[in-house]
Amino acid sequence: MATALIQIFIVFASGSVALLADTIHNFGDAATAIPLGFAFILSRKKPNKRFTYGYGRVEDIAGLIIVLLIFFSAVVAAYESISRLFFPQPVEFLGGVIAASIIGFLGNELVAKFRIKIGTEIGSAALVVDGYHARADGFTSLAVLFGVLGIWMGYPLADPLIGLFITIAILRIVQDAGKSVFSRMLDGVEPDIVDEIYQVVNKIEEVRDVTEVRVRWLGHRLYAEVNIAVDPLLSVEEGHAIAVEVQHRMMHGLNYLSNVIVHVDPLGSAGESFHRLSEHEHDNLPSHSH
Repeated sequence: MATALIQIFIVFASGSVALLADTIHNFGDAATAIPLGFAFILSRKKPNKRFTYGYGRVEDIAGLIIVLLIFFSAVVAAYESISRLFFPQPVEFLGGVIAASIIGFLGNELVAKFRIKIGTEIGSAALVVDGYHARADGFTSLAVLFGVLGIWMGYPLADPLIGLFITIAILRIVQDAGKSVFSRMLDGVEPDIVDEIYQVVNKIEEVRDVTEVRVRWLGHRLYAEVNIAVDPLLSVEEGHAIAVEVQHRMMHGLNYLSNVIVHVDPLGSAGESFHRLSEHEHDNLPSHSH
């Protein structure tokens, strides 16, 4: 926000549409911190009878709002740039535009490093996406320099053309961020995580088979459920002890997990397919299964 406020004064003094596009982008970037901040505050609330898994999904909704805000900034930047192509205006105070460009780059890079570092540490896709968005903003700020060089060389349309270039860069960020956020909202996880879980659990001698692995993100917390098969002659207490060991190994070997649920099946009847009821009728209902 501080970067954008400095830039806006230079926009009014210079009339540079490329710098205007970058300033709009930086204001949008600052605004994305607001829904993300509210999401983190809400996610701290404890689960209750209505929201038994807690409020982690609010973070995903915040990620969606961020994507929409970034898209809106692209629309505004595109409108201003195209308007200036058809109705050119002189750009003045070129030294100030250069200074604003460098300030924009440094401010965004500082924020990007901080967000990516914290987002990676806590496993927050929304925060990491916001960090990479800030880093891209820094490079688009540097692009304003090329517009200034073009004006100095006698090409006044370089300014709105750079504005359009920045717009395209913003839209690329919308695409990448949108994929990440929608994947989380649809319970998508990186396939490597599933493979790692199989590897960790299969190393436990008492586990005869791993039939199902389900993993989902709730905000920046990762939850896993696994179905394991054990010797059918084991007692309930022995099966429970194996489940505890599986949970222990997973939580320590895969430190990005927040919780693990282990379902124990006897070998030969393992897997979700054995828990489904076959097709049947009751209470005058049509034939159905569960």
